[in-house]
Formats: sequence, structure tokens, C-alpha cells
Amino acid sequence: QVQLVESGGGLVQAGGSLRLSCAASGRTFSSYAMGWFRQAPGKEREFVASINLSAGSTYYAHSVKGRFSISRDNAKNTVYLQMNSLKPEDTAVYYCAAGENGLAIRDLEYDYWGQGTQVTVSS
Repeated sequence: QVQLVESGGGLVQAGGSLRLSCAASGRTFSSYAMGWFRQAPGKEREFVASINLSAGSTYYAHSVKGRFSISRDNAKNTVYLQMNSLKPEDTAVYYCAAGENGLAIRDLEYDYWGQGTQVTVSS
């Protein structure tokens, strides 16, 4: 079992930045690829970014590429999502997830999920 807890969400103006954190506990964090997803009101959950075990590779949704950056610190059992140049359409609940398939983009490929953190971007 892996427990995931997200933090760092909040209210920010368009053009601003936020950094989300996801702290993991339980089984060995470094054994899992990590991903970030988001779900806006009335919409399906969508992939945002993923990172492999060693942090040597990352993958981003087209909508966030160049603005968001995923990273991980295996010594701290934490994965991060740095979000810059935020837009109102980035408003959503953001979830981190852990899975065994590196750089997966489908939510069904992830085994463990956090409870989510709200990000609201005002125009």
C-alpha cells in the first residue's frame, strides 16, 4: 500500500504560479512511477504529467507543456508539480497517483491515489 497526500493548492490570479507537493508513505516510493491528474467541475479526470522511477523521463499533456514541470525527490518520498503561467482553465482538483507503469497517461494504469488539492485560477 502507498498513501499519498497532496498539498500546495489554493487561489491564484491568472499568470501566477503554484507548486503542488505529494508526499508518499508506505511501500518504497522509488519503486513507483508518479503522475498528476486533474478534474474540473463537470469534466472527466484528465492526465497532466508523469515521471518515471528515476526522474530521468517526464511526459506532459499538450495543454500544460512548457508551463508545468513535474519532479520528484526519492529521498523525501515526494513528487512535485510546478505550475507557471496559470490560466483560468487550469482550475481543477489536482490528484497525484502512483503506478508501476512508467510515464503512464491513463488513470487506470495507476494503483494509488491521493485525495486531491483544489487549484483555482482567477481571471
